[in-house]
Amino acid sequence: MQYRRLGNSGLKVSELSLGSWLTYGGAVDSKQSELIIDKAYELGINLFDTANVYHRGEAEQVVGKALSKYPRESYILATKVCVPMGDGPNDRGLSRKHIKEQCDASLKRLGVDYIDLYQCHRYDTETPLEETLRALNDLITQGKVLYTGVSMWKAEQLLDGVHIGKALNLNRLVSNQPQYHMFRRGIEKDIVPLCKKEGIGQVVYSPLAQGILTGKYKPGMPFPLDSRAADPEQNGAIVHLMKEEQLTKVEQLRFIAERNELSLAQLALAWILRLDNVSSCIIGASRPEQVAENAKASGVKLSEFDLQEIENILNG
Repeated sequence: MQYRRLGNSGLKVSELSLGSWLTYGGAVDSKQSELIIDKAYELGINLFDTANVYHRGEAEQVVGKALSKYPRESYILATKVCVPMGDGPNDRGLSRKHIKEQCDASLKRLGVDYIDLYQCHRYDTETPLEETLRALNDLITQGKVLYTGVSMWKAEQLLDGVHIGKALNLNRLVSNQPQYHMFRRGIEKDIVPLCKKEGIGQVVYSPLAQGILTGKYKPGMPFPLDSRAADPEQNGAIVHLMKEEQLTKVEQLRFIAERNELSLAQLALAWILRLDNVSSCIIGASRPEQVAENAKASGVKLSEFDLQEIENILNG
């Protein structure tokens, strides 16, 4: 496993990290989740990402319990705050009240004394950004949080956060968590250049496009029965990617993967890691074997010829 700095901070994170969205506390039982986390840890993955809202705290409990057997200094816990955790008017957002209360709740569920990376899960238009940034800074001062970041913020929102943080001499944001994969490249235009300039690293999620880029879905073929796409309760985030044109492109990418002795998933992950502003790719898994396969993408360097051919396929 290779490691990269999280933005311009001194923190080293594994090129591949393990996420818990849609899995722990829900589709994957606790025992299997622990086996997956153990495999990730064994392979050198040190960044484990979750959120308070994932199954209303259950994912945090599963992740915290599974990691509790390991030395605290050997892994990095990342969680998030903003998305509604209740029906009350203050059970959501990025107010000082909600941030403070949810940080304490996450610490309790995770069973730790501090959170390595605390992230704003969305942007809150109803709370002054200065209030949010001061609250995050206070958590760092109190030792409850070591680093802070954001998720799914627009470029202008990120820039505002950077400017306000500098003006108030606050601890700066070090990470951004966007969705990024071969079929969703919006961050390349504005967000990546801005973040490179300001020392903010990308910790990207959904790098395999909800499984599309693994090659398990074939053009003109029914969905595999054990796949997420075949489950009406889980396929909401994937159906829009199930276009014949995109599935055909995946099949074309298979030839590049095979000549490099890579799986399609490994190719897709290595393609993302071509960007030096990407600090880590968050992978999901329902079996330990998936973690082992994806972990092999760390350190893979694609040639300029391969990258250009991939570009031609994606733009074709």
